[in-house]
Amino acid sequence: MKRIMYSVAALFAAFAVTAGAQADTLSDVKKRGVLRCVVSTGIAGFAYPDASGKWKGFDVDFCRATAAAVLGDASKIKAVTSTGKTRFTLLNSGEGDVLWRNTTITFSRDVGVKLRFHGVNYYDGQGFMVNKKLGVKSAKELDGASVCIQTGTTTELNLADYFHANGMKYEAVAIETNDEARQNYVSGRCDVYTTDASGLAATRSTFSDPDNHMLLPEIISKEPLGPATRHGDDLWSDIVTWVYYATVTAEEKGVTQANVDKMKSSKDPEILRLLGVEGSQGEELGLSKDWAYQIIKQVGNYGEIFERNIGKNTPIGLARGLNDLWTRGGLQYSPPFR
Repeated sequence: MKRIMYSVAALFAAFAVTAGAQADTLSDVKKRGVLRCVVSTGIAGFAYPDASGKWKGFDVDFCRATAAAVLGDASKIKAVTSTGKTRFTLLNSGEGDVLWRNTTITFSRDVGVKLRFHGVNYYDGQGFMVNKKLGVKSAKELDGASVCIQTGTTTELNLADYFHANGMKYEAVAIETNDEARQNYVSGRCDVYTTDASGLAATRSTFSDPDNHMLLPEIISKEPLGPATRHGDDLWSDIVTWVYYATVTAEEKGVTQANVDKMKSSKDPEILRLLGVEGSQGEELGLSKDWAYQIIKQVGNYGEIFERNIGKNTPIGLARGLNDLWTRGGLQYSPPFR
């Protein structure tokens, strides 16, 4: 009997050690010296490799911001590419440390897939793109159309619901990656491509004739996109949450890459806490005092990240809209650094 009890106790002890080791993502990242971010297989402006193979984009910059905060070096990242089907498996299996990818926050993903989401870094909605020669002006004119749709995403159910509600039928052309969708759409295999409106704008920017394609006016869903981590690692979850909030607070307070050093002399207590001049917030996160300073110095504030990658002066050409600061009519809003 004692032998059985000892065996059970040993089993629980081993489980506790294993669970503790698996939960300490911060230590793993620091020991490895590289942050592994689960990203898409490639979406212009959001996550894509340039000619030299270096990953860039809006999502990648948030990955870089996390590396700057944790490792002090925004370049210490590895992009773990994923499809809609594989992204959660890669994260939950430990092949990635954090998911910075165009991923919609939903109840089932938060609760059922055992993820933790950390704010909405991009407010989006599902739309439709068509070639202008199709002569369509509204999504309600798409009855009988063939539609390219990425599997393993929220867009599948949204599409089915929208067509059913409007008494229309469609032929689904299933694809797994954005590049596959692009090829099928350009070749005429599907009449319509549907995904998040930001993704449609990004895809259109890669066409040789982008002006011949249009996004229809209907937005048929709410798609709040945000970073995710695994359940069970509260400290790591806190870090990812406040990396995002640091970029928003910096923009709100007027702290930029260009002036961040000067701002260390600010008289605003929140700016001083943000930059690690005062307070112990870095220590509480298990990071250096200047963790948020490193984010802003190396990567920039939220507005700089947005405008550099997907803003009006880029080929993507997205307006801030809902992703503007709350002080300018948008939804980007950070809890206070206090």
